Amino acid sequence: MANDRLRTAMLAANLTVGKLADVVGVDPKTADRWISRERVPHRTTRHKVVALLGCREADLWPSLSDDARSSPGETELFRYYPSRSAITAANWTNLLSGLREEMDLLVFSGVFLVEQYDLVPLIRDKAAAGVRFRLLVGDESAPAVVRRAAEEGTPGGLEGRVQLMRRYLAEVAGLDGVEVRTHGETLYNSLYRFDDDLLVNGHTFGALAGQSPVWHLRRVSGGSMWEHYRRAFDRVWSAGTPEI
Repeated sequence: MANDRLRTAMLAANLTVGKLADVVGVDPKTADRWISRERVPHRTTRHKVVALLGCREADLWPSLSDDARSSPGETELFRYYPSRSAITAANWTNLLSGLREEMDLLVFSGVFLVEQYDLVPLIRDKAAAGVRFRLLVGDESAPAVVRRAAEEGTPGGLEGRVQLMRRYLAEVAGLDGVEVRTHGETLYNSLYRFDDDLLVNGHTFGALAGQSPVWHLRRVSGGSMWEHYRRAFDRVWSAGTPEI
C-alpha cells in the first residue's frame, strides 16, 4: 500500500521525491519506495525526514507509534497550519482529487474552492463515481453572516461571496449524491472533510478566515477530536435549509 500520509506531507511542504532524497541523503529510488511501497526508513533517516517536514514519526509511520506513549488524540492531529493561506495548492488539490467516499463542507462562503480548485466540475465527476457530497454554505441575509462581515471589516463583501458560492453550487445541487443546504448559524469553525481527513479552520474576531489557523485531523480508532467536529457538522446540517 502507498504511504499517503508521507505523500500529503511532502505536497504540503512543496517537496518532490527527488528533493526530499537529496536533502536527507538517499537515492531517489529509495525515497520513492517510502511512498509507493510504504517502506520505513532507517531511524537516522526518519529523524531527518520528520525534521524537514515538521511532523512526528507517528504522523508518517503510525506502525512505529507506541500506544503506551501516544494517545489517539495526539495521533489524530496530522498537521497544523498557522493560517489557511499557508495550506499549499498542492495540498488542496491532493485532498480533493483523492476523494473516494464523502466530502462535507461547512462554511459561509468557501468560494475559493470553486474559483481556485475547480470544485464544481470535480463534484460532477466524483458524484458520478459514487462520492457523496454534503455542502453547507451561508444564507447571505442571516444575521450571523451580516455580523461576521462587519466583524472582519468587509461589510457587504462576505454577503456577496456567499451569493457567488450559492450560484456556483446551483449547477450541481440535486445531482445524485449531492446535497446543498444553507444555514445562518454562528460559524465557530469552517470544516472541510475529505473522507477521513478533516481541516478545521478556526475563526478569530476581526480576522479573515484565510488568516486564521487550521488543524488537519486524521480519523483514527479511539480518537475523539475528529468525531467532535463531525457531530458539530451534523447539528448544523440538521438545521440547514435545502437549496432544492
